[in-house]
Amino acid sequence: MTIRLARRMAGVRPSAIRELLRLGADPSVISFGGGYPDASLFPVDELAAVYAHLLVREHADALQYTTSNGLPALRARVAERLTADGMPTTADDVLIIQGGQQGLDLAAKLVVDPGSVVVTENPTFLGALIAFAPTEPTYAPVRTDADGMDTDDLQRVLEAHTDVRMIYTVPDFQNPTGATLSLERRHRLLALADEHDLLVVEDTPYRAHRYEGTSLPTLRSLDTSGRVLHLGSFSKILAPGLRLGWAAGSPDLVERLGLLKLAADTQNSTLNMAATSRYLEAYDIDAHLARARPVYRRKRDLMLETMAATFPDEVLRTRPEGGLFVWLTFPEGFDAADFLGRVLLPEAAVAYVPGATFFPVTQETNHARMSFSGVPDDRLVDGITRMGRLLHREL
Repeated sequence: MTIRLARRMAGVRPSAIRELLRLGADPSVISFGGGYPDASLFPVDELAAVYAHLLVREHADALQYTTSNGLPALRARVAERLTADGMPTTADDVLIIQGGQQGLDLAAKLVVDPGSVVVTENPTFLGALIAFAPTEPTYAPVRTDADGMDTDDLQRVLEAHTDVRMIYTVPDFQNPTGATLSLERRHRLLALADEHDLLVVEDTPYRAHRYEGTSLPTLRSLDTSGRVLHLGSFSKILAPGLRLGWAAGSPDLVERLGLLKLAADTQNSTLNMAATSRYLEAYDIDAHLARARPVYRRKRDLMLETMAATFPDEVLRTRPEGGLFVWLTFPEGFDAADFLGRVLLPEAAVAYVPGATFFPVTQETNHARMSFSGVPDDRLVDGITRMGRLLHREL
């Protein structure tokens, strides 16, 4: 039997993320691929107490349906946290979603028609490209450097395209490069979005994990037009298995996204929303984050120090001020995907994400993204050392 597929399926292909999830579950592989948080940091005891509190007869409503835009108590607590981060927010401005990934899917469905243009950083988050693909967009990538999206190049890109619908950016510790969008460029990006009347999707899963430097205001806090959709996630600050995130924006934006979410999945897990709300009430998540940040900072430093000691000098790497990733640039002509499949995995049982997959239009093969966050220290040093030895042989 041959089933005729919808045209949109032409852009929905197997991705590196699915392969990374498989590799991450293989204990024989030292995987620097997925941006997994350190499981030893999960507040297991506190969450166990929270679920025990809820799973009793008098709290049976935690197992019931609830409103599609999210449990009111959780929306209110998210709104409080966003307000404290410089974004005055009410519960009505918040939509609870299935992690930040669903926010990307809903945003694309909201504004992208087949063939219309989505502006991204170059390179950009692979998961965003996967989420946008079913809407059949055309991509217009913008040059990216140590200060994030180059807004001079953004202006050129916007002037060159007539059907731009959305600017997508990860302004804090960008995935995959680790770059942070400068304050000057944040203002300029919003001015250009106003001039061209565009939705700005601000994706901030790593914002709470700053290890040095000064925190910059969010795009939404600087927005005066109500055009920024701010996405966040509990995956990196609490636990990814909860599958909870939020979208915050103007009431009109949130209402329309809520209609799309209702069509997709009706609602998030009431139990997980109730548990997260209870956790935020009973425990200090900021204290939890304050304990986690030094661990991740040490892992970042350990990865970079081990690379400095074992990698060839020709391999360049970023030093992000936060987040979970280091971005590698190999010499011109080096194929990171070929090296991974031909040498690194079979000979060293080490994995990373080849960088080409993060480029939406013209792929560059001489890059790789490596995550330090979920790998124990001894395996991190061992994996980087194995990789360095093989790179010396290949380069």
